[in-house]
Amino acid sequence: MALWPLDPDAVLMVQVCGGHERSFETLLDRHRGTVVNHLYRLVRDRAIAEELAQDVFLRVYRFRNRYQPDAKFSTWLFRITTNVALNWRRDTRRESAHLRLDASTHESRRIQVLDQNPRVDQQLLDEHRAREIREAIDALPPKQLAAVLMHKYEGMDYVQIAEVLDCSIPALKSLLFRAYETLRRRLAHFSPERVA
Repeated sequence: MALWPLDPDAVLMVQVCGGHERSFETLLDRHRGTVVNHLYRLVRDRAIAEELAQDVFLRVYRFRNRYQPDAKFSTWLFRITTNVALNWRRDTRRESAHLRLDASTHESRRIQVLDQNPRVDQQLLDEHRAREIREAIDALPPKQLAAVLMHKYEGMDYVQIAEVLDCSIPALKSLLFRAYETLRRRLAHFSPERVA
């Protein structure tokens, strides 16, 4: 209970547990963008990320009585968000890979046709590298993918990530080490400053 003044979201979530609808709307307004962005990084499709965000907040509301105010609300929210995304990836792996291939083919055609920049060759090379890095990250096992995205893109510390993934700090460090080693091997043909 002493954590409430430090985490205003925890106070709001306790109010949600008590049936205060406005508190839920406030939490939704505060965290919707972050949730959608995290989902997008995990599923690589903005429309699906938007749809999954609705599922995340439905789960937050449905499981509101399971929230323990001694934990940060954002950690609990990221756990739900990550689980929703990883479940979606697991359940739609084949279809997702097919859609990404179609999308990248369409995207590269559009760029080749519309881009009138005199350095088209360099731009295409940069886009190819970025796509290859994205694909290498996307190919990581689900827990490694989630850990890397939270570490690199969300700027979360080890304690928060370990809580979200429900593992120990040493297990998380091992998970991240294996993920970064895999990425180093897959992207060894790039110069170090491009991969970092």
